[in-house]
Amino acid sequence: MGITLAELCIAAVAETFRTDREIIGTGIGPVPRLGVGLAKMTHSPGLMMTDGEAYLVEQPVPLGPRAYDDRKPAGHLPFSRFFDSAVWTGRRHAMVTPTQVDRFGQTNLSALGGTHEQPKVQMLGARGFPGNGIYHANSMFIPGHSTRVFVEGEVDRVSSPGYNPARRIEGGNYSGIDLRKIITNLCVMDFGGADNAIRVVTLHPGVSFDEVQENTGFELSDAVEGETPTPSEEQLGIIEQLDPHGIRHKVLKDNPPANQETQEASA
Repeated sequence: MGITLAELCIAAVAETFRTDREIIGTGIGPVPRLGVGLAKMTHSPGLMMTDGEAYLVEQPVPLGPRAYDDRKPAGHLPFSRFFDSAVWTGRRHAMVTPTQVDRFGQTNLSALGGTHEQPKVQMLGARGFPGNGIYHANSMFIPGHSTRVFVEGEVDRVSSPGYNPARRIEGGNYSGIDLRKIITNLCVMDFGGADNAIRVVTLHPGVSFDEVQENTGFELSDAVEGETPTPSEEQLGIIEQLDPHGIRHKVLKDNPPANQETQEASA
């Protein structure tokens, strides 16, 4: 099997977490989690990791079934301390996968359509998104780039804040909103446009800007610098080490190759 699109996305996530600071990297879901682990084990050794329970760990914990001793605890970090020491102090970068995203970077994980009292589709609820969306860096991973996710107008329910001026209250402090990157199955985007507009900064191999725009419900800025880099042999080896059961191969439908022109040619 050649390099897969999931592995390309993992490498892009790792680049998103590049840092020379000592902060906690939180990747929610297989691709974000593997990306944070890859960053830790390559260019950003200062990243701190958690085992998802109550400890900081020296090395990323592999995905899937494992011996519990694979966890190498470096310190006690229950949820109460995690919020005090990382979330509210800016010493964290998280990557999440919301159900909807709008042009302001607001996300929805709560419900779709209908009214507040009786939505058409009830989902998880806002969960920790409101508090987790402020005072530290946030990025997103979207495995299926479409207009159902990147919606026209505003998301149906605002689960985490963004840069929408209509949601700003006079005198409020919004300096704690720090949205960084969006990695999708088509491209890498950021919030570096005018008034924090979402821009396309790299396209995955075989993808055009027009294709990305067609699958987005709002206008994107074209700041394409080139193709999203494919992972190196060293990176692929680390990814395999962190995902010995191949969970990454089940994240994207049919586990497509990194070069999507190749996929279309073989279809």
